[in-house]
Amino acid sequence: MASKVVSLSQAIENNIEPGMTIHISLQAGAATCELARQFWGRSADFTLIMNMIGGHHALSLVHGGLVKKLIFTNSADIYPRPYPNAVIQRAFKHKSIDLENWSLLSLTQALMAGALGLPFIPTRSIIGSSLADDNRHAFTVVEDVFGSGERIGLIKSLCPDISIIHGWAADPMGNLILPGPPRDAWAAKASSNGIIVSVEKLVTEDFIRSHSLLVKIPGSLVDAVCVAPFGAHPQNMSAQSLSEFEGYGLDHDFLKDFRKASEDSDTLDQWVKEWILDCRTHENYLDKLGKKRIRDLKSKGNPQVWKNDKKVTKKERVGEEEPTPTEYAIIGGARRIKDIIVKHRYKTMFAGIGISGLAGWCAYYFLKEKGYHIDLLAAGIGYQPCPGDPLLISPANMATAKMISDCLDVHGVSVGGINSACLGVLGAGQIDKYGNINSTIIKSRKGDDIYLSGAGGGNDIASAAKEVVVVAMQKANRLVEAVNYITCPGTRISTLITNEGVYVKDDSEFILKGYFPKPGLSEEKERIKEITSACGWELRIAPQPEKLSPPTSKELRLLRSFDPDGVFLR
Repeated sequence: MASKVVSLSQAIENNIEPGMTIHISLQAGAATCELARQFWGRSADFTLIMNMIGGHHALSLVHGGLVKKLIFTNSADIYPRPYPNAVIQRAFKHKSIDLENWSLLSLTQALMAGALGLPFIPTRSIIGSSLADDNRHAFTVVEDVFGSGERIGLIKSLCPDISIIHGWAADPMGNLILPGPPRDAWAAKASSNGIIVSVEKLVTEDFIRSHSLLVKIPGSLVDAVCVAPFGAHPQNMSAQSLSEFEGYGLDHDFLKDFRKASEDSDTLDQWVKEWILDCRTHENYLDKLGKKRIRDLKSKGNPQVWKNDKKVTKKERVGEEEPTPTEYAIIGGARRIKDIIVKHRYKTMFAGIGISGLAGWCAYYFLKEKGYHIDLLAAGIGYQPCPGDPLLISPANMATAKMISDCLDVHGVSVGGINSACLGVLGAGQIDKYGNINSTIIKSRKGDDIYLSGAGGGNDIASAAKEVVVVAMQKANRLVEAVNYITCPGTRISTLITNEGVYVKDDSEFILKGYFPKPGLSEEKERIKEITSACGWELRIAPQPEKLSPPTSKELRLLRSFDPDGVFLR
């Protein structure tokens, strides 16, 4: 058999042309840098397909004007906390790029249809949202032709010209072992001109045969195989269940520096020059990282280190320190989530990133104390939240999962499948009195609209979970009369918990059912008036709103153990 092994530079030079539609996996950092080197300063006009682009070298392609269109689900930087990415915001403001936003499941389904050679595929996601309006060229809603009476969405299939994907190992023919979860496999399989594969290690065909259960991409689809150790940097590579490989952790410091550089266009120019253009090869890039940094990141990729190196919450925060408004919202949300799950006997819970995720994590342990088991979704299926790192899909959390799979299993079957009973827990950039969520665009009358992050997996949860709870901080510009962009329709959203109180849907609108008292405001009327002033719609109040108790020291101790550095709790 003829070997497909070539250098990264040869693979890009031989397979990539201007005007192509290119899919890039989250871990394909080294190959993305080589793509930038070869096309920098040229008119590339790429269409780029990525699930998540925040914190990735692909942002340099956008910054350098190499991308004319981005097809994606979420653009936020995820570390140290979700925040709109400045590169995408500038591109949106200057109209230098076409942004096509989908939900995580709907984009995966479009690529799956492409891989299967189908013209379209049905979905429940994005129906009733502004995403459906924006994507009318590739999405429509029809009546079920088999007579169920249900309206169903149809997504046009999507096929990249080529996919660039990074994995653990491949043989010379390209049979590829991917890290878990294999979130980019369908995009790679849908690529009409094949796949450029970069790997940590080249292995024999016999090794592949003995690990065939872990092979996610067959060599028949692959055009080129490139050896690029540490090629996912600054992303991590989990070697869970792969004793033959040495994993490595997320480079937190690198991501912080990259994010800071991204805030200014000139500073980012210098950053790209230093880390990509002046590093002529991947080997130069690794030399610049340095052996000590690489060694430290490898130590963080060891599951045993995650178990033994959990941060302890700072003593002063565990003690008598008063709860913050954020902690009121999270603990209030956790209590309500626990009650809802017990009442409706839900089997799974998808708790999103940030304070909504922390509320779900606390609720998980509240339920566990009562002897009620629920499977958490996101970092795999059935994971257990670990202290020390509030990042949703942290290596420690993934190491506790009972099943690691792709978006179809997690966001599809487990959330909205035929036998699912899932409660969704989401955050919100903005939410209106009908429960509609906006995490995409803040529109302005002056025309200076602001791009936030996009749908991510939130729309999939809001579209298919049995019930959805929202946990958010309350301000008048976040709780609005009506959002001007619907990222997630509010149809299934039943409850909103904020730092001020608990809102429950009555018919179609939220009503304040309970409130947190506040020192210095002993009269209920005064407190309700203050809460009303922090709400952007004419608030309806229950006849006898419940006076909610503040977080206890035990509840705070649990919550603060998840986020000892105060990434979300500050």
